[in-house]
Amino acid sequence: MATFKIYKLHFMAPLHISDQHDDLGNSQKVIQSDTLYAALMSCLAKQGESLPEDGDLGFTVSSLFPYFQKDKNSAPVYFLPIPMQSKQADLADVTKAKTVKRVQWIDSNLYSSVLSGESLFDGTDSFIPNIQGNYLTTYELPEDINGSKEFMRSEVSQRVTLMSRTGEEDAKPFFVDKILFRYDSGLYFIAEGDTALLEKALNLLSMEGVGTDRNVGYGFFKYTSDTLSIDLPKDANHQLSLSLFIPESREQLEKLMRSEQVAYDFTRRGGWITTYPYMTLRKNAIYGFVPGSVFRKEEEKNVTVIGKIVDLKPQNTDVEILHHIWRNGKAIMIPIKLK
Repeated sequence: MATFKIYKLHFMAPLHISDQHDDLGNSQKVIQSDTLYAALMSCLAKQGESLPEDGDLGFTVSSLFPYFQKDKNSAPVYFLPIPMQSKQADLADVTKAKTVKRVQWIDSNLYSSVLSGESLFDGTDSFIPNIQGNYLTTYELPEDINGSKEFMRSEVSQRVTLMSRTGEEDAKPFFVDKILFRYDSGLYFIAEGDTALLEKALNLLSMEGVGTDRNVGYGFFKYTSDTLSIDLPKDANHQLSLSLFIPESREQLEKLMRSEQVAYDFTRRGGWITTYPYMTLRKNAIYGFVPGSVFRKEEEKNVTVIGKIVDLKPQNTDVEILHHIWRNGKAIMIPIKLK
């Protein structure tokens, strides 16, 4: 049994999470660990905290995952990303195969079974009754008036750009996809290491907000801490990432890939610099493996932190950038046994 310290974010306003294309009409539903870490570091800098030269604040965070909570007096249901599979689903029943394919999140009570080798894709019906939309859970999620059990609701609203000061351009409509949480639900993340600086930063971040469009009131939250316990398998032969992961070296990556059961996806990280006066400049870009990626396990420890922190500060610019732009690719890894 491993017990993790977690932080629950209960949002007081809509949330918009941009993708790599900065498409306001489409919001992501997960804030990656490197984005969260960068926001926390920025909050520490604003409070006058001396930041380490290597960008390591002494803690590692997971990406932000959903949790469901009916009300303040109810126990929360924490969800974790479904492990990626190297093999295709072997389900003869097409309807069941489609049901299984929709699953993105597994509640923490069932996660130990999946980590121990039980599969959604082995042709059995053991998990089918517990699938509710995108979620695999034994908890009965309530339905809304449309019959949906999705507690992270996506809603698109129209806004209009104001006419330019010169009057040469007309006002233009555009659409923004915002995430709203039903009941007392929200997002949470796992933290490993010394969390003193994390909590100092989180106090400010809760008032500044996370995500896009914070200047119009999006992304504000209140937070509380809790613990999450998961039964981890012994003698596991693979490991599962709970954070965005950037390998330390080519050699490390080659070792992690030495298995036919390795399964992963990756995403491009970069975007615009958000500090004045560099906001017209783009960061350098790098690719990272997303949470849920599965790699070969070599260390004996159950819970490990691997990866590196990189500086995405562009070099060839007309303006000298006077600070680092850290992207944290250190990932929390937990064991998973694959058969």
